[in-house]
Amino acid sequence: MAPLTGPGRIRLAGRTVQLTWLREHSAEAAPLFARARAEVGYAWCLCRRPALRLVIRCTRAGRYHVAGWPGEGDRHDPSCPFHKLGPGLSGRDRYSTQAIQEADDGVFIRLAIPLTSRLAQLESHDAAPEDTGTETGSRRSVGLLGLLHWLWEQAQLNVSHPQTGRVTWRTCHARLRQQLRETTINGRATDEALYVVPPFTPAAAEDNAAALDAFRATLGRHGRTERRALILGQIKEVTPTPYGVAYRLAHQRTPLYARAALHARATRSYRHAFGRTATAHGATRIALFVVERSPKGHLIVVDLAAMLTTGTYIPADSSYEVVMADALAGCRRAFIKPLRYDTTSTVLPDFVLTDVTPTAYVEVYGIHGRETYDRRKAEKREFYQRQGSQLIEWDVTQPLPVITRSGQGGSGPSV
Repeated sequence: MAPLTGPGRIRLAGRTVQLTWLREHSAEAAPLFARARAEVGYAWCLCRRPALRLVIRCTRAGRYHVAGWPGEGDRHDPSCPFHKLGPGLSGRDRYSTQAIQEADDGVFIRLAIPLTSRLAQLESHDAAPEDTGTETGSRRSVGLLGLLHWLWEQAQLNVSHPQTGRVTWRTCHARLRQQLRETTINGRATDEALYVVPPFTPAAAEDNAAALDAFRATLGRHGRTERRALILGQIKEVTPTPYGVAYRLAHQRTPLYARAALHARATRSYRHAFGRTATAHGATRIALFVVERSPKGHLIVVDLAAMLTTGTYIPADSSYEVVMADALAGCRRAFIKPLRYDTTSTVLPDFVLTDVTPTAYVEVYGIHGRETYDRRKAEKREFYQRQGSQLIEWDVTQPLPVITRSGQGGSGPSV
């Protein structure tokens, strides 16, 4: 019998169950979901007292899920699967409901890049221009990096907590697949629209290969339409080819091919992810690819977004942030990495510490003498001063500051 309260425990139609049980036995739990939805309208998360409401969703395929109640994510316990940062601490705030629509029957993403095109409209294999609105207004669609950040945030892969244990690619795959069950991208079911590379094991190798072949078969020409799709995976290496490069992904033997011009643009746009210094710190590179199938059956990349992460998949904006994130995790700090999605002007902290009240912030200063960077640094400091928030600052030309929590030991100031 599940304990009465605590993170990861849900009350549904008068019964207390583990969230993991609900996710693994959604069909068995369907009568509980249906009863709670009909009689109360929602479920309860028991991470705190009083309990917090959870949305009950039912997809068009009849699968039930629970999700955080809009606007209440920061009220959950930091170790709770439904905990989220408060307003102003995520690039998602810049999107309108046209871009990301949450409804009772799932989440609907309007991706800026079309995945299905009429053959008569195709003039080239280049990605379509993004209709994302403006930096100052609400964005009406989601770019590739925005979708990657949304997936990571929804799966809580930008969260580090001592209680969760070490995160592996198997962890990432399971959380991402769970999130995608209730998500539609440009009107297509995610099983058709997005392939998340599964973790490799010798026993699963044959099934994984068959799944990729089935996914690839959905691409290309079908009647009068041309279908593209998305592949999400970890870049293991980039090797030259006669026409460009081959992206070789961890856990997958089949490479993805791209022209040299596309790879050159990607390395400029995501220079930290493709930089050499990051690998020295054990960092990884996660990418979301738009792919199409060549006449010979190869997977061709037509666009991509890349993200630098730590070895445990916490996103980072530079190799210095990788060092700080690893140091925070090594000190068993609970923290969240805010994600900016498609925006460039949004001012966000580098890390938010959630194991202290009120929350504290961590800033990593790796650039000197640049006017725009110095102005943003001043804006951040003013914001924290207005809030009365604690702040840990690291100038990368200096040793790491003390980052242990009060009572954990160490010398100097602690938070």
